[in-house]
Amino acid sequence: MIRLHKLNGGEVVINAELIESLEPGPQTTVSLATGNRFLVRESADEVTAKVLEYRRAVNSSGKAVNPIAGYRKE
Repeated sequence: MIRLHKLNGGEVVINAELIESLEPGPQTTVSLATGNRFLVRESADEVTAKVLEYRRAVNSSGKAVNPIAGYRKE
């Protein structure tokens, strides 16, 4: 899961595994495999970096992962 920010400033936590596409622009449109779409403040590059960070954390070890932050629990 990755934490992003909607245009109104509210947070939304999105399952990174369900992201199907990103449409860059003044705001980024995140399209999910479920058909849901979100407009977020983060750029497409920032969303991509968060997804990569999440996947690295999940794949780096057998340790438990905090599903919201994407970091390994200590």
